[in-house]
Amino acid sequence: MGSWQANAFSHAIRAVVRRRSWGPEAALAARARRVFGAPPAYGRLAALGLSRMTWRTGNVGGEWLIPPECQSGIVFYVHGGGFVSCSASTHRPITAALARLTRRRVLSIDYRLAPEARLPSAHEDVMAAYQAVVDSGADPSEIVLAGDSAGGNLVLSLAVQLRDRRSPGPSGIVAFSPWTDLTGQSQSVHSNAGRCAMFYPENIRDFAAAALGPASPGTSIVSPVYAELDDLPPVLLHVGSTELLLDDATRIHERIRQSGGQSSLHVYENVPHCWQMLFPFVPESVASLREAATFVDASLRKAQRSRPIA
Repeated sequence: MGSWQANAFSHAIRAVVRRRSWGPEAALAARARRVFGAPPAYGRLAALGLSRMTWRTGNVGGEWLIPPECQSGIVFYVHGGGFVSCSASTHRPITAALARLTRRRVLSIDYRLAPEARLPSAHEDVMAAYQAVVDSGADPSEIVLAGDSAGGNLVLSLAVQLRDRRSPGPSGIVAFSPWTDLTGQSQSVHSNAGRCAMFYPENIRDFAAAALGPASPGTSIVSPVYAELDDLPPVLLHVGSTELLLDDATRIHERIRQSGGQSSLHVYENVPHCWQMLFPFVPESVASLREAATFVDASLRKAQRSRPIA
């Protein structure tokens, strides 16, 4: 059983967000941009007490959230929103909480959205942003990747691409309810069809079509569950028991473990998709972000200990 707060928000999300059809892709994107993410006023409130700085490299933007008495290390955060919506500002309830809980700088990335820019445009932007951070002087071992939903897809795909390029990778990855299979083949897409507070199975197909256009949903770059998953940094996965994307998380967890990698999976009971956005009003949101902060701290400290002394 989830908390009464999680249950209350789930009922509200069912009433406000969940629809069997979101319409053609232009209407789908417009509606997602209305209903996904934190309202602007709450986003500003969430960042109170943190230094906020805009950031840009080439055509990719974002913002730094910097806590007082900041420790070394960077959380590189990529927002969700079905690849069609949201921004760094809409996800401040998560990024601001991570900045405070980790006492580290958080760089939250904006990437091009579909359907105006089809995938893999978002993947290209995230790679460009990561490379710019490293080129500015950050050691990759001082970076932990984090993201939710579509952003979880993007950070996992980024780690795979860095490995394939034989580039130094981050010290860890946090993925909240990652959308790892755009083909919609995860069993929970159907087994949780009546339980998910936010989506119907048809929505997975329609959001994927808006994100991809005519491109295949089964390639490893856009669906990282189909990538080779060996030699990745340690991964922390959080997902809700009633989400359509439950098995998108469990499948990638199992495949990482089968490849000899380190992956930890925590399934939270009866919480809505991306419940971390409800911080600090829902106990499971606080618990999830605190667990993620502990993982970030441990990953960065382990990397610091293993770094050669100059």
